[in-house]
Amino acid sequence: MSASDTRETQVTSLGRLAGRCYDRRRLVLVLWILALIGITVVAQVVGTHFQNKFTSGNTQSQQAADLLSARFPAKAGDTADVVFHTATPIAANRADITKVVDSLTPLAHVTSVTSPFSPAGAHQISPHANIAYAVVQFDTTTDKLPPAAVNKVISTAEAAAHPGFQVALGGYPISSVAKISPGASEGIGISAAIIIMLLAFGSVVAMGLPIITALFGLGIGVALLELVTHFLVVPNFAPEMAAMIGIGVGIDYALFIVTRYRQGIFEGRDPRGAVVMSLMTSGRSVLFAGMTVVISLFGLFLIGQPYMLGLATACIAAVLMVLIAALTLLPALLGFSGNAIDKLHLPGLLQSGGPPPPNGFWHRWSRLIQRRAWVTGTLAVLVLVLLALPLFSMRLAFTDASNDPTTQTTRQAYDLLAQGFGAGFNGPLVVAVDMHGPQDRVVVQRLGQALSSGVPNVAYTAPPQFNATDTGAVILVVPTTGPQAAATENLVSYLRTDVIPPVVGGTEVNALVGGQTAGGIDAANFLGGRLFLVIGAVLILSFLLLMMVFRSVVLPLKAVIMNLLSVGAAYGVMVAVFQWGWAGSIIGIGEKGPIDPWIPVTMFTILFGLSMDYEVFLLSRIREEWLRTGDNSVAVADGLAVTGRIITAAAAIMFCVFASFVINDPLHILKVFGLGLAVAVLIDVTLVRMVLVPSIMEILGAVNWWMPRFLDRSIPTIGVEVIPAPAPSPA
Repeated sequence: MSASDTRETQVTSLGRLAGRCYDRRRLVLVLWILALIGITVVAQVVGTHFQNKFTSGNTQSQQAADLLSARFPAKAGDTADVVFHTATPIAANRADITKVVDSLTPLAHVTSVTSPFSPAGAHQISPHANIAYAVVQFDTTTDKLPPAAVNKVISTAEAAAHPGFQVALGGYPISSVAKISPGASEGIGISAAIIIMLLAFGSVVAMGLPIITALFGLGIGVALLELVTHFLVVPNFAPEMAAMIGIGVGIDYALFIVTRYRQGIFEGRDPRGAVVMSLMTSGRSVLFAGMTVVISLFGLFLIGQPYMLGLATACIAAVLMVLIAALTLLPALLGFSGNAIDKLHLPGLLQSGGPPPPNGFWHRWSRLIQRRAWVTGTLAVLVLVLLALPLFSMRLAFTDASNDPTTQTTRQAYDLLAQGFGAGFNGPLVVAVDMHGPQDRVVVQRLGQALSSGVPNVAYTAPPQFNATDTGAVILVVPTTGPQAAATENLVSYLRTDVIPPVVGGTEVNALVGGQTAGGIDAANFLGGRLFLVIGAVLILSFLLLMMVFRSVVLPLKAVIMNLLSVGAAYGVMVAVFQWGWAGSIIGIGEKGPIDPWIPVTMFTILFGLSMDYEVFLLSRIREEWLRTGDNSVAVADGLAVTGRIITAAAAIMFCVFASFVINDPLHILKVFGLGLAVAVLIDVTLVRMVLVPSIMEILGAVNWWMPRFLDRSIPTIGVEVIPAPAPSPA
């Protein structure tokens, strides 16, 4: 079958799908409603099992955890801190603290609670503040702990608080279940989308259909995500992240289809014909755009970590469901609206569904840029490079509880421990020692002395603890700096390379630096090493897809380079705000610190998929004009004129959705992610689409469409937009 035959078959398939959804619109709507209710009810009955389990492969910290599990079974589980802050000296509150310890000891999955008044807890009382803490030892790791057991510990401890006696809880098990109440980010984003679409359409019906479509798809996508948590490791912030992406792309996809439908009605087509035409044209672009986002997200599977698989699945579920809704539910809803798509409109704001005027703003803008192509293109590149400069100082590390909202018990516990004992008490290092018998005790004692004397950035080292068979020992090392500090990362490296090897070298003793802080550092290094693998895979795939679509080698190369510049600029702004602290107080970032290592790689896959959307929508129209006229300058100007308003409206919606998570969501991770995505979309639709595309395409001229003949013959053709048949009776 030839490429053209394949293309025609795809067109006919989408056309038939549109016609069937239109003809059976009541059945389609009922099925979507039943699916939304049914899957949501099942998800609520089954419940969720989100896990913030950030693993790092077979690293030294993981080996240390395995060793402790084998040598110290009673301490194989994770621990949590119950921090007390009293108005009077700690000693005067001994009865209240002991009561809390006694109430926690018999709880399920708690093996022991070390009181600050016990011999083992002598160091758990601050010498210069009314602060102390108890250590709750669980019987297993956080990913295996039932959330109900952890929540019972939290509620039992917090119930003892009273005026002058503050109780806060911290530690990995607590942060894994202590959900931060989300803000109204989704509502703000949707409200902004409503305003933008009212300005773009002027019609209440045309505005409402994309919103309804996106919410249906997102609702089912989030419900499916909750079911997936029982099979995959999914972080507890995944629903908000899926909502951020799902709302943005869902509204955009429906917006493009509704725009083409209104154009069909303007041309004089009947509603059914307009629906079929909209899916055969814009629907094809939407299908291609959605699949590119999904394919880009599959790049996260290359990381090879369970939590990245769960995070990618969450985003893929949201994108797929809003995409399916745009291709099935939206044609049915358009069937209900019919010719009344613009009937309920705002006076003076109704926009015509027809093509833009021949000498409108976007056409004049493109000609202005094209006349000064070298100057405007150079300036745009310089701005992008300037914005990207902070990228080169990016430090990847997991942020700690100091970035949580101050109302969160984990943040309160962090601040109290830092105030009473130093920031390092929030992230102690655990040195696990593999021994072969009592004869190794001398080496372990010598190692303990080496760790406690003269090592920079070490605040406290606990005496070694041996198991009953002298086959293992553990030494607790508390840094002077917090878990996310660069100095703590340097300390871990220093202990592993300069302190431990000279002591245990030549013996059968093996000492490993582990603990949650070291595990986070190892995970960050692991992800940093995989970042370029994912970037390379996504770049190659994007280049090949664009080459198949536009039958050009130059255009895909240009798109890849421009997208790299826009993503780099977004990374640069992200580093300047969250790592350097520029304007951080305005958006409430908490403590400035590093960038969580999973964010750059996840953001890259999403941004490349989203930028491909606009690239396809714009270049498909430019190519259509190029094939019609053979004049590159005219094709660029006309293509930008036709798509400028709708792409700008779509990008404005996505920008508002992403930005709403920056200004209104209390979760630090979503603030970072939202800022990066919002900046990238803003750059993409302004500097890239409005300046770089017309200037570079004008400079390159006919070279834009160069394709070696052997490649043209050997690679398949993927059609995106097709030229529909003329309307039977144009308006």
